[in-house]
Amino acid sequence: MSKILAFIESRDNKIKNSGFETASTALKLANDIGAEVEVLLIGNGVNAVAGELSAYGIKKILIADDPRLEKYSTTAYSKVAAEAAKQRGADFIILSATAMGKDIAPRLSAKLEAGLASDCTEILAQDGNIIAKRPVYAGKAYIELKVTSQIKIFTLRPNVFKSIKVEGISAEIEKLDIDLNDADFNVKVKEIVVSSEKIDVTEANVVVSGGRGLKGPENFYLVEDLAKVLGGASGASRAIVDAGWRPHSDQVGQTGKTVAPNLYIAVGISGAIQHLAGMSSSKCIVAINKDKDAPIFQIADYGIVGDALEIMPVLIEECKKVLTS
Repeated sequence: MSKILAFIESRDNKIKNSGFETASTALKLANDIGAEVEVLLIGNGVNAVAGELSAYGIKKILIADDPRLEKYSTTAYSKVAAEAAKQRGADFIILSATAMGKDIAPRLSAKLEAGLASDCTEILAQDGNIIAKRPVYAGKAYIELKVTSQIKIFTLRPNVFKSIKVEGISAEIEKLDIDLNDADFNVKVKEIVVSSEKIDVTEANVVVSGGRGLKGPENFYLVEDLAKVLGGASGASRAIVDAGWRPHSDQVGQTGKTVAPNLYIAVGISGAIQHLAGMSSSKCIVAINKDKDAPIFQIADYGIVGDALEIMPVLIEECKKVLTS
């Protein structure tokens, strides 16, 4: 029987939403192709949160627990994942296409001589194999592909796949025995600075992004205020990041972060192909732009033609009324 190994990302001993999406997707594929599924958690003290995965139908959880793994190390984590795949005889490896997943996946591909399909927006079972769908040409088109190597790796675009809870499952937890030495920690993260109030755009169900139509950094508060009212995250186009209005961590697009929220609101963003590549998978897209011919309107579900500085204050107040009534 084939085996699927799913890498579940956690941070500060908390499983990320993308981890639950990965677990549910792996389980669905396992059922469709008649395979076994095991998930892998790496960190320090992750045993405390491993049981949460049983709520998503996972029966077997592999733990790589080591104090040195508390902070992410690309070399150590990729070694652990590769050794886990070898020990368990994995035929398929699934990760989320987060920053960590994008970092680990190509290293796994090299270590295991495995083919890699990255940033998949759909994966389907077909004749005991997996067919992946992913965007190409900066999101202008999609291709369907089949990985033909013995071991196959897939990364999933966050917020595109659903996490589904399953009742009545009790997971078995097994600690992996993987030898790590100091040389395996040649690269490691020293510090992660995270705002206690700000939501990561890749994890948010609602994203409000601003562009040059805001006319200056002093007006970006309108984007942040609307995002706060809607319980979402604020993002930015490359143009205003390059201009120094916002940090690169806020950038949505081909050279920034890829998002797929339930609702994406583009404020004063024309919709260059590089930006569309990072948000075109959003479930519902709302565009606000004074140029009626802006490319963003071609993919928007709803559009407002007008000056963002005039529209945003009214929109914020109306949203407050609706959400508090």
